[in-house]
Amino acid sequence: MTEQYVLDLQEVDETQVAVVGGKGAHLGGLSRIEGIRVPGGFCVTTDAFRRIMAEEPSIDDRLDQLARLNPDDREAIGRLSAQIRRTIEGIAIPGDLAAAISRALAQLGEQAACAVRSSATAEDLPTASFAGQQDTYLNVVGPTAILQHVSRCWASLFTERAVTYRRRNGIDHRMVHMAVVVQQMVFPHAAGILFTADPVTGNRKVATVDAGFGLGEALVSGLVNPDVFKVRHGEVIAKAIAAKQRAVHALPAGGTQEVAIDSQRQEQPALTDAQVVRLVQLGRRIEAHFGRPQDIEWCLVDDGFQDGFQIVQSRPITTLFPIPETGDQENHVYVSVGHQQMMTDPMKPLGLSVWQLTAMAPMHVAGGRLFVDATRRLATPASRAALLDVMGRGDPLVRDALETVLDRDDFVPSLPDTDPGGPPARGASAPIETDPAIVIELIERSRASIAALERDIRTKTGPALFDFLLEAFEEHKRVLGDPLNMQAIMAGMEATWWLNDKLQEWLGEKNAADTLTLSVPDNVTSEMGLALLDVADVIRPHPEVVAFLEGVEDEGFLDELGKLAGGAEACDAIEGYLDRYGMRCVGEIDITRPRWRERPTTLVPVILDNVRNFGPGAAERRFEQGRQKAQKKEQDVLSRLRALPDGDRKADEAKRMIDRVRTFIGYREYPKYGIVSRYFIYKQALLEEAERLVQANVLSEKEDIFYLTFHELHDVVRSNQVDDQLIQQRKDAFRSYHALTPPRVLTSDGEAVTGAYRRDDVPAGALIGLPVSAGTIEGRARVILDMAEADLEAGDILVTAFTDPSWSPLFVGIKGLVTEVGGLMTHGAVIAREYGLPAVVGVERATRLIRDGQRIRVHGTDGYVEILP
Repeated sequence: MTEQYVLDLQEVDETQVAVVGGKGAHLGGLSRIEGIRVPGGFCVTTDAFRRIMAEEPSIDDRLDQLARLNPDDREAIGRLSAQIRRTIEGIAIPGDLAAAISRALAQLGEQAACAVRSSATAEDLPTASFAGQQDTYLNVVGPTAILQHVSRCWASLFTERAVTYRRRNGIDHRMVHMAVVVQQMVFPHAAGILFTADPVTGNRKVATVDAGFGLGEALVSGLVNPDVFKVRHGEVIAKAIAAKQRAVHALPAGGTQEVAIDSQRQEQPALTDAQVVRLVQLGRRIEAHFGRPQDIEWCLVDDGFQDGFQIVQSRPITTLFPIPETGDQENHVYVSVGHQQMMTDPMKPLGLSVWQLTAMAPMHVAGGRLFVDATRRLATPASRAALLDVMGRGDPLVRDALETVLDRDDFVPSLPDTDPGGPPARGASAPIETDPAIVIELIERSRASIAALERDIRTKTGPALFDFLLEAFEEHKRVLGDPLNMQAIMAGMEATWWLNDKLQEWLGEKNAADTLTLSVPDNVTSEMGLALLDVADVIRPHPEVVAFLEGVEDEGFLDELGKLAGGAEACDAIEGYLDRYGMRCVGEIDITRPRWRERPTTLVPVILDNVRNFGPGAAERRFEQGRQKAQKKEQDVLSRLRALPDGDRKADEAKRMIDRVRTFIGYREYPKYGIVSRYFIYKQALLEEAERLVQANVLSEKEDIFYLTFHELHDVVRSNQVDDQLIQQRKDAFRSYHALTPPRVLTSDGEAVTGAYRRDDVPAGALIGLPVSAGTIEGRARVILDMAEADLEAGDILVTAFTDPSWSPLFVGIKGLVTEVGGLMTHGAVIAREYGLPAVVGVERATRLIRDGQRIRVHGTDGYVEILP
């Protein structure tokens, strides 16, 4: 195949990223859209770059060294990448290559002023924009200068920031090649950026235009504040005109300079409203061509054409959260499932589809996360009130976000109450007796159902396994939807709400239920944390076992452990714990996540913390202290109530509710334990099936099944064929979803609605959240994002993004809790209350605003966190 060193922009389109890089491919695509004007030019292809790299073999060795460096070793990266850049810039461009570039330049006019722009093959991609990673040179004049700047663009593939960006995104330096775009220079009187979706809210129907005088460089470099226009449905709906004191202009001999803007012009808009609307129309055309919202660089040139707009770049906006696909044009309001389930990380396709198949409500997928469509529930007054009430008690930010959407009268349709749009209001379910035997019976039913699943699944393989699992999913939902199950969960939650409301009204006590629910019976999640203290008790007397565990890295460590003095007892204790709780893990609603049974090393740091920070018998002591504290609180509350007018009635009602909450609130955690127990059984069966597919050379590795939905995997098992390209696409997409922050509420316009607390009863500078467990505590903040890296000391306060039940073993060793996600009845809140830990959840950006090691004060009763000097 003959190498092509130069291609005219008119000859390329967006399919040719490998040849002309992301920017070149997009510009080629743009130049083919009717009505879109792109300055003429050509691309120096990646063939030319490879030819140059081959001229100097020493670059290869340096790339090897670069690949071995730690991404955080900025000094070494800076030194090595500078050497590579100097080497590339020093390579003489071979004669035939220089001649090809000069010929293309002659078509533009030899002394034409040009923009010389880097265009890497990993740039302007749907999942990573690489914006600003490589270089652009404006107003370059003459063949000699053009060739020199082409070399500089090649070298800019190895700027320190570009090298670090690739390392952090797991991109191999050798897999990225550099093309160069040479374009006729445009001398605009205004320029700027157009986002075809609002980059802040994500709303796809609102376009944002940033505009300034002169070249767009002034805006991109932050030299001036732009005028900002917002456009919706062909109309400017908001604008802010900035005082633009400076601009960047081109010099006649080449290069650019900053100039001051005449004081009379500074506060004039750079565009008229009509020009802004016209520009957005062009942007919508570009967006339709590329099939996704775009970040577009534009220039306004007075060149005799009707509107004078020229487009110099367009790339996808990669920060927008995707919208669930519905196939209709109706308005929808989606509520995040992850914020309810304490799992806002992306899930793999198998995890998403199994949760959908076993969930009690239809769910939609976007950005690797699950959402429930709440539109119907919000449409009628009664179901709306019930939904807002439950959401508000759980997570006020979700309620506020929903109310923000409802305030826009035209977004959610309004239906009469007769519409069967939602379930009955909270509290309308038939009440049950306060009888501990109900909880015992429910736990027994669940255990029996799981034992039957474990027994019956053993004989199932191939397509028969999938038929069996579809039936098992129905049984799974039947157990969860058992009316008695729902009544028991609601009884505990409603008793909590009653106690908090009434005791605040009668006694002025905030969150009294927090103390009254300490050490309740039958809470499988809090028992799990205490049980790991018992494991530590077995290990503590054996120094050899402790020393061995401190060095553990391999998942097969239990085999070795048994050979040490005291190792057999330690092994039995850990195995016993895994038999009961080994199906748990962080992010456990995603069936693809490694369970503790599969990765027992996750528990080792927590066991060692327990050995170090506690004495023998701590679990029993902790439980008993909590029980006595709750009992004392009950006596105190009842005696104070009796002293009030109509006190005996109030005390009797409160006593009834205290008994009720202590009977049922512990069970609140059990259904999740049942779900996760089932999930591990499903997973083991599916992985055995995957092993057979690997043996039959259908799959290259077992974990590839995680990137298929349940039904797709069923098809693969039936046909013994798999689409490897689909799996690779899913892996790439999953990686990209980690960069996205899922919103609590998302509309079908793509708007991410965050909600606010709207409180004025907190000190200035405090971080506001939701109070979920009473008390105030000061201590050292430990910002921990991965449970396996926890290194806690007694008295620490855990600060993390979210906690699901798997984090509860850490709760026994801390004094307080702060999370970014959570609600009054989510697992972290329930366990914090049961262990008596002051806790504030739903603190936006807590892990970024609080630094590891800082001293903080957690106000668990009032719901805020102070960062102490």
